[in-house]
Amino acid sequence: MVNILVTNSSELRALNRRFRGADKATDVLSFPAPEIERNKSRRVAGDVAISADIARESAARLGHSVADEVKILALHGILHLAGFDHERDHGEMARNESRLRRQLKLEAGLIERAQPRLGKVSARKKRRDRAPGARRRTA
Repeated sequence: MVNILVTNSSELRALNRRFRGADKATDVLSFPAPEIERNKSRRVAGDVAISADIARESAARLGHSVADEVKILALHGILHLAGFDHERDHGEMARNESRLRRQLKLEAGLIERAQPRLGKVSARKKRRDRAPGARRRTA
């Protein structure tokens, strides 16, 4: 079982400051249950806190519903409760999040949004880095 709190940014900022030492609002926080609660028959995985304010802003910016954004944030938080850590797991969490989002028909997740977009930038960089006078190969 996972408890999900959807609240405002000031509450997420207070939680972030209290538990992570970061005095800023954030979109989602995960709080794993103590080991004893995870071993009970109810199997509580923990709590996820989501900022409705940030979810609303992100949904508007990305062009999807607030409900979908809350689902994306909840999925991200639940994966953290399952033990994944995108900062240390060499892409394992990102792969799982991507797979689950496709199954749930959800837009790009947090990890993908944080990664630089390489497509157009790479193509421009390749053209810029090509030797002067070199011709582009075509099929």
